[in-house]
Amino acid sequence: MTDVAPTISSAVERLMRRVQDFPSEGVEFCDLTPVLADPEGFGAVVEGLSAGLGPGEVDYVAGLDARGFLLAGAVAMRLHTGVLAIRKAGKLPPPVHSRSYELEYGAATLELPADGLDLTGSRVLVVDDVLATGGTLGAAVGLLEDCGATVAGLSVVLEVPGLGGRDRLTGTPLTCLTVA
Repeated sequence: MTDVAPTISSAVERLMRRVQDFPSEGVEFCDLTPVLADPEGFGAVVEGLSAGLGPGEVDYVAGLDARGFLLAGAVAMRLHTGVLAIRKAGKLPPPVHSRSYELEYGAATLELPADGLDLTGSRVLVVDDVLATGGTLGAAVGLLEDCGATVAGLSVVLEVPGLGGRDRLTGTPLTCLTVA
């Protein structure tokens, strides 16, 4: 895990909203919407997610549907690179590349366009809001690799410990800004 400034962690913790039993009983949902709505909080998060990277070190920043889109767009602007939207199933017209995975409360599929986007040899930073079981990030890594890209790193705002996410993502540099 990459260390980030404690001010980023404290800003996230101060602004984040915690919702019990959502989306299902026993799950605590960490709502980052108030963090992203705060200009200073959003700026700190974007800076933290792109820490240690400069222009030219990655070709794309990939954001995971849907909150990851907001984060990836801002990080891509900071790094002067393109942005990829990794979508949930059924949001893109065919043909698509897809990868299915398990969530802590169900199953899902991620997709990228199969036409009009050649990722062969590209270096990609994957950005998302929360690392829980690692299923979503792991599927994104597999999807990008299936498309010929190399995942240069993973950056998330919040890690939920005890769900094994970090263990599923070994071998790829991981930056977490704070722990739930």
